[in-house]
Amino acid sequence: MSDSPSTPPTGPTGAAPDDGSARDFGSEPAGRELLPTATPARTRAAVRELVRPRRGLAVAGFATMIAATGVGLLVQPLLGRIVDIVADHRPPGDITLPVVLLVLVALAQGAATALGLSLVSRLGETVLARLRERFVEKALRLPLEQVEKAGAGDLTARVTRDVSVVGEAVREALPELARSVLAIALTLAAMAALDWRFFLAALIAVPVQASTARWYVRNAVPLYARQRIATGSQQQQLLDTIAGAGTVRAFRLEEEHTGRVTRRSSAAVELTLRGVRLVLDFYNRLHIAEYAGLAAVLVTGFLLVRGGSVSIGTATAAALYFHSLFTPVNAALVLLDDAQSATAALARLVGVADQPSPEPEKQAHESRPRTAEAGGTVTVTGIHHAYEPGRPVLHDVGLTLRAGERVALVGPSGAGKTTLAKLIAGVHRPTAGSVRVTTNGAGESGDGVPVALVTQETHVFAGPLADDLRLARADATDDELRKALTAVDALDWAEALPEGLDTVVGEGGHRLTSAQVQQLALARLVLADPPVAVLDEATAEAGSTGARLLEQAADRAVDGRTALVVAHRLTQAATADRIVVMDGGRIVESGTHDELCAAAGIYASLWEAWSGTRTTADETPTHHRPDTTTVKDH
Repeated sequence: MSDSPSTPPTGPTGAAPDDGSARDFGSEPAGRELLPTATPARTRAAVRELVRPRRGLAVAGFATMIAATGVGLLVQPLLGRIVDIVADHRPPGDITLPVVLLVLVALAQGAATALGLSLVSRLGETVLARLRERFVEKALRLPLEQVEKAGAGDLTARVTRDVSVVGEAVREALPELARSVLAIALTLAAMAALDWRFFLAALIAVPVQASTARWYVRNAVPLYARQRIATGSQQQQLLDTIAGAGTVRAFRLEEEHTGRVTRRSSAAVELTLRGVRLVLDFYNRLHIAEYAGLAAVLVTGFLLVRGGSVSIGTATAAALYFHSLFTPVNAALVLLDDAQSATAALARLVGVADQPSPEPEKQAHESRPRTAEAGGTVTVTGIHHAYEPGRPVLHDVGLTLRAGERVALVGPSGAGKTTLAKLIAGVHRPTAGSVRVTTNGAGESGDGVPVALVTQETHVFAGPLADDLRLARADATDDELRKALTAVDALDWAEALPEGLDTVVGEGGHRLTSAQVQQLALARLVLADPPVAVLDEATAEAGSTGARLLEQAADRAVDGRTALVVAHRLTQAATADRIVVMDGGRIVESGTHDELCAAAGIYASLWEAWSGTRTTADETPTHHRPDTTTVKDH
């Protein structure tokens, strides 16, 4: 995990019991370590960094807003002028000029306001787009261990809800808040220009408004931060329940998981209701400030008019000025609700966007010009690894994969096979030790990835099948796509799709079978053309009827490459150049199939258990027979 704080800016949150009880609303379940959240100071600094390259747009937008607000302030004096004309019983024609000016002021203010809001909105959208790009870039590079400890719900909530909250604030709250603050400042200045005593009278409302704002911020910041965490916990529980629906039904755990979802949802709802009550109290306090301020201005105007210091029109203009403050003051203070919610969301986005870029892998990738010898050499030296401190998974593992060699990794469940495979592929970084990859050239151009990983969990992206394949090599031609599909025996079914390679697959598109999905992954491997390939149970999703087909496809996909195959079926191990057996996080055996069978060790026991399910006649071609018995590793 990163050393960055994983708690909201309001302070650490304790680990909540899994029941999501009311006393722990918004805190994380035990074992979860949330992704980092930026401090308020860092969040403000990040916003300044994003705005700095667009200073010209910011200045133009706010200057236009100031001009629009200034023009709008001419309305009250013009109305006061009309009142004076009526009070002095002057000819009706004298009203014409003020009325015409009011129309011109309205048109000018409307045009300037539209332009100013447009510029401010463009600034906000541009900054938000850049923040999104930084967030996605860093999110995709987060260490897998960090994401797993935080839970998919935390990252999902940031990608969806937090981005949405900040986006709404940028589109709606930011322009309105800018206009409101400008209106407040310029209106108070205009009242002071009429008479300084009107300005003092208006300030009577300020203490109530200021105390209301402080009270609201003090209560809203922790509330919204906890609400974000509760929402993430709720989404995590939903993801866990839906993803494991089959297991939940198999063990009759529906009621238990429904209860967990209900408790997490209730926690989120309770926090939302607290927010509603907070906003209602906020409005009640603002009304008190409005009534007190308006009463003070009206009394001041009465006294000044009676004393002959100002005219009735001037007093009317002052009262109208203060009344016009209701909307911007309330809008500005009410927008604190959106601002606090958006600030909490923004801090969570900046917390991820600020994550340092991963250092170059501890693997040493030495590239040399491509030679006739294919593949690369992988040297694993003294590897130790633990996902959690004090709970090691691998112990002093040493292994060398020679160029072009195909090595099968087998062992009982929990032996550490998948962990070692991911360390070699660069998905994880070892706690201690090193992985050294010496390549003979990465792809024809010499600039591809040195190690590619194919697992049984393959994602099909929504879009044309051809685009899905080109994820491995963006410049691949249609002929190259067909060649890759041919290599893994997938061209026939691909061209039989309704629109061939242009058929939309993935979410909302044509549904592919499990075997077809794995063939797609293997075709990507062929297109990427890495010197080293790691297959982690890449054929496990196929049933017994498709097992041999996928094994043959995998063999052709790794042909000519250095390959480490976490064997799901022992037929894959039997045909490998070398078999490495793991147990308890250590390599305990290494050799060919015949050597290990003769050694009567762990592999021989596994092979005997496997072959015992077949007849003697069936066992004769053991190296070339499909198999339905699996040796699983989690």
